[in-house]
Amino acid sequence: MSASSILKNSAVVAAGSLVAGVGYASLIERNAFAVREVTMPVLSPGSSPLKVLHISDIHMRPTQRRKQDWLRELARLEPDLVVNTGDNLSHPKAVPAVVQALGDLLGVPGVFVFGSNDYFAPKPKNPLNYVTNPTRRLHGEPLPWQDLRAAFTERGWLDMTHTRREFEVGGLLIAAAGVDDPHLKRDRYETIAGAANPAVNLRLGLTHSPEPRVLDRFASDGYQLIMAGHTHGGQLCLPFYGAVVTNCDLDRSRAKGVSQWGAHTQLHVSAGIGTSPYAPVRFCCRPEATLLTLIAAPIGGYYTGIQAGQSHPSVSVR
Repeated sequence: MSASSILKNSAVVAAGSLVAGVGYASLIERNAFAVREVTMPVLSPGSSPLKVLHISDIHMRPTQRRKQDWLRELARLEPDLVVNTGDNLSHPKAVPAVVQALGDLLGVPGVFVFGSNDYFAPKPKNPLNYVTNPTRRLHGEPLPWQDLRAAFTERGWLDMTHTRREFEVGGLLIAAAGVDDPHLKRDRYETIAGAANPAVNLRLGLTHSPEPRVLDRFASDGYQLIMAGHTHGGQLCLPFYGAVVTNCDLDRSRAKGVSQWGAHTQLHVSAGIGTSPYAPVRFCCRPEATLLTLIAAPIGGYYTGIQAGQSHPSVSVR
């Protein structure tokens, strides 16, 4: 076989592989919804276990029936608390779809903060900008976040935007605080600054985008667990390499899952459930919700066995 024929055949194989990869990422994996189960020893010593369902980055459009059906099934997990870290919308008429899809979960105690795609619809963006110019912001039309907030709060979920609250769930006392989306530079941590109550069972910080400047403030104020979304887990990941980008200042190793932040704080970043309608692909990064079973930390100290970017050993995906 001539050199030109070999090159031609190689080009055909490469093109075929690319088409197959794009097809898999856009048609199969982005709809392969999963529940990740994680056990985290972060509660104050002596606390009973707490089941927390973390959902983020739904990016709902009214026509996404498969996603809506899957979300309705999450209530069967019977969490004690639901944490929603934003980016629920991708369409101005998606609020009813989000509320109906969450269904019985809205009857469970819940807390939430909003992300950029609760305030503004996504717009087309050159994918290379995520690598070459990740700080550039392109805002679409305003979205009805006030309607979504009203729907959540009417069902009893607590808006944690620039708010500190203490509440009881499952016999445990939780001190929670949250900020508005750092990705849009709407965070005003000074509105919630100050040491969290050390007498509670869980000190919980919430943010949409896991920007290190915000994570550092939560950690310095003594929060045991910080929960965030935004990264989509990288969305497009490479085998043996992981996330290519995080779309924020967080390092790639922490793009999803559990990691240590500082000496006494754990971070959980959700890989998210949806995608932008202008980038409807996922590769090596399934859309997911996470069921975290929080248990007491070892008596005499905080759990510090998780290194940066390393998942806790007790993890399963289904």
